[in-house]
Amino acid sequence: MTVHQLSIFLENRSGTLVKVLKLLKDQGIQLIASTIADTAEYGICRIICSEPVRAFDILRDAGVAVSLCEVFALELDDEPGRAADAIGIFAAEGLSIAYLYSFLLNGKGVLIFRTDNADKARDVIKRNTLSFIPEKDLSKLL
Repeated sequence: MTVHQLSIFLENRSGTLVKVLKLLKDQGIQLIASTIADTAEYGICRIICSEPVRAFDILRDAGVAVSLCEVFALELDDEPGRAADAIGIFAAEGLSIAYLYSFLLNGKGVLIFRTDNADKARDVIKRNTLSFIPEKDLSKLL
């Protein structure tokens, strides 16, 4: 029901992002999705990749400020409004979404998000029979 996500803290200066991407490239780790949120001095790069635990070890060993956490990955039909429908279910249950990003993969929408209550989110997903993507299946979609 959840997938591992890397959160990488980057200084906002030339070359810091490419260093991270090159480390992953050199080890044959495939990026599936990524997003960057920035502040004046630092950015947070969030990455879903083919081998998140190995990627975490590689980046940490290279001195990169990285953390590994679990986020939810829902599979949606590629139709307008499906993300709104899914998030509406969580909102109706009183769950807040800390952050979210989405992408299309093989004709399906993928919604990645983190919420303020993971246990309740799992329950909501089960009760509403929402389609989730297990981590073992995510890289098979590539």
